[in-house]
Amino acid sequence: MNKHYHDLFIDLDDTLYDTYGNSMIALRKLFDERQWQKVMPSFDAFREAYYETNHEVWEKYAHGKIDRDTLIVERFRQPVTKMISQCGGDTSFISDAWCVAVSDRYGDIISREPGIVEGARDLLVDLKAKGYRMHICSNGFHEVQYRKLRSSGLEPFFTTVILSEDAGANKPRKAFFDYALEKTGAKREATLMIGDHYDTDIAGALHAGIDAILFNRWQIDVKALDPQPQYVVNHLSEIKSILP
Repeated sequence: MNKHYHDLFIDLDDTLYDTYGNSMIALRKLFDERQWQKVMPSFDAFREAYYETNHEVWEKYAHGKIDRDTLIVERFRQPVTKMISQCGGDTSFISDAWCVAVSDRYGDIISREPGIVEGARDLLVDLKAKGYRMHICSNGFHEVQYRKLRSSGLEPFFTTVILSEDAGANKPRKAFFDYALEKTGAKREATLMIGDHYDTDIAGALHAGIDAILFNRWQIDVKALDPQPQYVVNHLSEIKSILP
């Protein structure tokens, strides 16, 4: 496919910034700080419960089923309550305010971790040298996403940072992508979305009339996808040959 792109919309979490890896570090630090080993079965059990809940609440948030405040509270209320209950402990202290404080501490820890996805920096250097304008497009929260960009050293590569809180709509809604086009001055037909999450990044862009590259980091079954992305890569380095 020969098509000239000028603007690149790029997801941040788990496309460039290694949110999964950095989250493992942050959860371990939080677990140790709070001495949860005294009231929970194990760190591994807590981590699994957290990831299960976190995936569920972010999916609901992306599709407008819950708001930001609910996400912040529930992503810790549910796994902590479950773990402490398994050990027969008292969970009456787990209030909304307590969950917000834990979530804030987690956000502070993870956003200071510099880890990025393999090949991310090399790709951005290459694309910058080729003259592409690059813009972050993320559902993440304002205060955390900017710290991630600074901690990872990726901020200088981007012309614009588009966050759902500013857009007034989350990916995958068309309103998010329309806002991003307006904010950046990009043309729909000359814009390409790059992301690891099919539903929010790729399907969202395609339904908004924007071409997309799926970074298939999680090895999903591409043949089952509908609509199909224009490109699929298994490693970020493969994008260099797609974008000459």
